[in-house]
Amino acid sequence: MKALSLHPWRVAPAEALRIQLDLAGCVSTRNEVGPIRRVAGADMAIDRAGKRARVAVVILTYPELALVERRMVEGELAFPYVPGLLSFREAPAILAAFEKVREAPDLLLVDGQGLAHPRRFGIACHLGLLLDLPTIGCAKSRLVGTHGMIGEEVGSQVEVVDGGQVVGMAVRTRPGSKPIYVSVGHKVDLAAAVGLVLACIRGYRLPEPTRLAHLAAAGPLEDVDSRFSTDERGQIPNG
Repeated sequence: MKALSLHPWRVAPAEALRIQLDLAGCVSTRNEVGPIRRVAGADMAIDRAGKRARVAVVILTYPELALVERRMVEGELAFPYVPGLLSFREAPAILAAFEKVREAPDLLLVDGQGLAHPRRFGIACHLGLLLDLPTIGCAKSRLVGTHGMIGEEVGSQVEVVDGGQVVGMAVRTRPGSKPIYVSVGHKVDLAAAVGLVLACIRGYRLPEPTRLAHLAAAGPLEDVDSRFSTDERGQIPNG
């Protein structure tokens, strides 16, 4: 599947920030999720030097969450690490992996922030716009805002508030584990986002789409199911 071309990627951090501010107003916070047959998860693993990365995109059936497709790319990262500009570092590689996907998913879960971002435009928002997909941010840690105490039961949740605005939800997905942080990426509202993430939990802290993408990105290629090894490995584009 092809992504939209909304802006150049080879930009300085100041220009990247301006692009975020310009595109933030294009994000849809209405629930536009239709029938879901396939759900995607995306994640990236970066080496200790912070220069080389591997991205994995997995496609699962929904609601069964059975793996049907997995695509990976690896190579050098062109954009430096700048807090708040994660999407300019990671999104080109994720998009390169999506170019290999045979059938577009109906929903995307991203290991990262959506609206819970200083400029309300985290990587989940960015990818949602570029792929024109309902997208949810499922982060392992909080980037902005504060929240109150959260219950210990699975499904317990509490609003994350930043600058007087509800930007996400802290959600308990496993007893005894830290909550995850769910926020709107694109074409979904917060209540629907939380419900869909909880529907993708299978006993682990992370929802299955991002959990399996994380395992694929972080592990050796030879350790991943060989049934999905054909034409799945590509290179991160330079520009």
